[in-house]
Amino acid sequence: MDSVFELTTKMKQNFSVHSKMPPKQPFVIGVAGGTASGKTTVCNMIISQLHDQRVVLVNQDSFYHSLKDEQLRNVHEYNFDHPDAFNTELLLSCMERLKQGHAVSIPHYDFKTHKSTEGARQIKPSDVFILEGILVLHDCRVRELMNMKIFVDTDSDMRLARRIQRDTVERGRDIQNVLDQYARFVKPSFEEFILPSKKHADIIIPRGGDNDVAIDLIVQHILTKLGQHDLCKIYSNVFVIFSTFQLRGMHTLIRDAKTKKHDFVFYADRLIRLVVEHGLGHLPFTEKQVITPTGSVYTGVVFCKRLCGVSIIRSGESMENALRACCKGIKIGKILIHGEGINGRQLIYQKLPTDISSRHVLLLDPILASGNSAVKAISLLLSKGVPESNIIFLNLIAAPQGIHAVCKKFPKLKIVTSEIDASLDEHDRVLPGMGEFGDRYFGTEYNYNTTLKSQSSSQSISFGTPK
Repeated sequence: MDSVFELTTKMKQNFSVHSKMPPKQPFVIGVAGGTASGKTTVCNMIISQLHDQRVVLVNQDSFYHSLKDEQLRNVHEYNFDHPDAFNTELLLSCMERLKQGHAVSIPHYDFKTHKSTEGARQIKPSDVFILEGILVLHDCRVRELMNMKIFVDTDSDMRLARRIQRDTVERGRDIQNVLDQYARFVKPSFEEFILPSKKHADIIIPRGGDNDVAIDLIVQHILTKLGQHDLCKIYSNVFVIFSTFQLRGMHTLIRDAKTKKHDFVFYADRLIRLVVEHGLGHLPFTEKQVITPTGSVYTGVVFCKRLCGVSIIRSGESMENALRACCKGIKIGKILIHGEGINGRQLIYQKLPTDISSRHVLLLDPILASGNSAVKAISLLLSKGVPESNIIFLNLIAAPQGIHAVCKKFPKLKIVTSEIDASLDEHDRVLPGMGEFGDRYFGTEYNYNTTLKSQSSSQSISFGTPK
């Protein structure tokens, strides 16, 4: 079976979207942690497993300021673990140019002379950049360049032992000087600058490179995000909720064929609520000032109140409770589309708010597969006078084929999903997917083999047909 990345490439060709694509931007991963925590080891392990991608490692150490003569004479008084020790402006400039697709020259820093030397490293545009260093998560401007932020968390005694070995063997330093520097600068700077940056990490790896399980999970996570990243670069109207291990954990449970109905519903409802909340964040808003109970003025926002939901029966109805919980008294319409037979998708039933043309519409369907039913539903909304830009399509998972189908035909609407899956099978089922969502959620039985056989001889409605 083709990989996510091969499928994405093929679909770019099949749908001829090259002319509309913005300049390709790389996926940037930041890896921070204390001195000798195993950051480089983690980076190398990730690189070795991302063998199908062009990956380049950029070290923050390359951006140390060259010490002046006076500083060299008192080098033992210099704090190399302080943010001011780095040329952050140059690092920002280099990373911004790399994100824009330009080649850059990275300084070569000599740890024995404490100066940048000749022979700068030339780096060309790539698919993935890993920025590694003790303080790469400290500066908010650097963090904003990252698509994923990792903190390597290793025991302080282990880090000290590794630092002694590294500095004495690789950098030719005296062990007593290493210990003095650690006590005076390294440890205090870790506590003041590096450890606080841990809160900005998306992923924390205990025990560094020794944690094989965490590395494997991260690589799979990166591969998933890379596939999503590609589609989000093609279509600026596709929004994927930022993935965390908590989100992945919920997906693991609802995708597991062994998960019982009550657990499936519980975790599906949690994910649906997240998607709905994220979707509401894309509504237009106006600024509003209020007076707090302390008598202070708070400047906030008020979102658009002309709103309604529309669920695509039957799976879309599973998302209605979350929408009602977020938007008190919201009107919700329904659309039923029959997807069987030789005539393609047929509109069977509709009940929509009479004033829907003047509202923003949250279209609800947990699974976006081929996109055929979605296109039919969206076309109906447009025929009722709903502006395309007023439609926000909410899904739990989406297949690349469905995203292409919807976004090519309706480039002004927004799609909000929690994950983009790999592909579809020959029956338009999402892979890896989560099975027939409506039947699992509502507790009805569904057998694909039986249904597929009956489709050839019957035109009866099957609510379980993939959207």
